[in-house]
Amino acid sequence: MIPWLRLIGVGCRAFAESKVDLLATTSIRLRAWPTDMDMNLHVNNGRYLMLADLGRTHWVVRTGMLKIAREQKALPIVADAIAKFRRDIKAFQAFEIRTRLVGWDRKWGFVEHRFVREDRVIGVVAVRGIFKGPEGPIDSEVFLAKLSPGTTSPALPGWARDFHRSSELLSETIRDEERSRGLRPANE
Repeated sequence: MIPWLRLIGVGCRAFAESKVDLLATTSIRLRAWPTDMDMNLHVNNGRYLMLADLGRTHWVVRTGMLKIAREQKALPIVADAIAKFRRDIKAFQAFEIRTRLVGWDRKWGFVEHRFVREDRVIGVVAVRGIFKGPEGPIDSEVFLAKLSPGTTSPALPGWARDFHRSSELLSETIRDEERSRGLRPANE
């Protein structure tokens, strides 16, 4: 279930705030509601991904990416995600989601969401995604040049490079399985 009220609130707040640099870290403050809880009475692991969507929406609006995406008739697509849970978030606890673009290559953008409470990182969600236009994925460097000309990607940290390699390896494993079952042509 998409937290529509939170999405509307985050979206309105983001449009009211000033634009930030492509590589800036944006932040939203939230509170854990009973609907975020699992049977252990803490924020459910799936809900972290949904809450990260809120942080990413805020970041996309604040950086101006939403405007570029609309011009390109593009949609943001998350292809892969990883998560690290360090401490739990209980009902009614406040926390912050700090979102930043870690870097990019010609195809993929890597975004990190840090869940923070009392200045401690309590969880991290990282995603690898693309913007997909009517003709397919848009080259990240071309897309981002429209937003921030001359900006080059920072070097990806080791964890992001490993995440990228692991995601590619998993995709290739699935493609190989599909080929062996005749569900995918041998040359694809």
